[in-house]
Amino acid sequence: MTSHVRTAIFPVAGLGTRFLPATKATPKELLPVLDTPLIQYAIDEARDAGVERMIFVSHPSKQAIERHVMDDARLRATLTARGKEDLAEELAESALCPVQDDVVFVMQDEPLGLGHAVLCARGHALPGPVAVLLPDDLILGPPGALSEMIAAYDPDSAGHMVATMEVAAEDTRKYGILSVTGRNGQRLTSDGMVEKPAPEDAPSRDAVVGRYVLDHSIFEALATQTPGAGGEIQLTDAIARGVSRVGLVGFRYSGKRFDCGSKVGMLAATLELAERDPDCAALLREMGLATDTPRAA
Repeated sequence: MTSHVRTAIFPVAGLGTRFLPATKATPKELLPVLDTPLIQYAIDEARDAGVERMIFVSHPSKQAIERHVMDDARLRATLTARGKEDLAEELAESALCPVQDDVVFVMQDEPLGLGHAVLCARGHALPGPVAVLLPDDLILGPPGALSEMIAAYDPDSAGHMVATMEVAAEDTRKYGILSVTGRNGQRLTSDGMVEKPAPEDAPSRDAVVGRYVLDHSIFEALATQTPGAGGEIQLTDAIARGVSRVGLVGFRYSGKRFDCGSKVGMLAATLELAERDPDCAALLREMGLATDTPRAA
């Protein structure tokens, strides 16, 4: 079995209830962070990491995701005919081509958990380890978090790798928390994880966030996984079951992470990117919102 990560899985079937009514007609993953849909950042991250096949686990009600992801030759032709060649070229570069790119859409009809969503991709995953990217977790680089993880991935020492960040003690109850047994640079060796522990019960403050490189055996573990929290198939439960057999490491990525599954996180990401855009940054300074400008009390 090859150790090269050839497959990336994007679980995008969620209903985005925290963003209603905005997500009543528009999938959460298509909400813009400044001027780019959230899902596009995850796609670009996977592209930069060199994966071959992208599998989107979606829901029948979210057909707009496929329309965004895939190339729209008719739209590009219309833009070109109207003299907007630059915009047409930009769309072509960001979209995935049904001929040149290896893209699969599968449906998760019922909300049975993240683990179940990953399991839905089983029949289409290429041999070897697989990557899982949660678009809600926007990680701004460079380098891309997934590229870093794949470069550091060593299946001989650990088959499962999870992205981690250090959180405040009071926030451990919001995340899966690694039980850390050793640290070597950005790699954290681990003998397991605890899902959303109270601060007094947390084995560390190293929280798991939405990037994973997983041994292919994760699919068999998910297929036999009993429901966990909320009656759903939990990915973290299946990862924990494999620790003694394939091993587990955490990886502290270099980028800056934003929880875009929340309104506050989405706003923070938008402001971060606005500060990097010269025109938007000028407006933020005028409004006293730039981080290098003292804000009014």
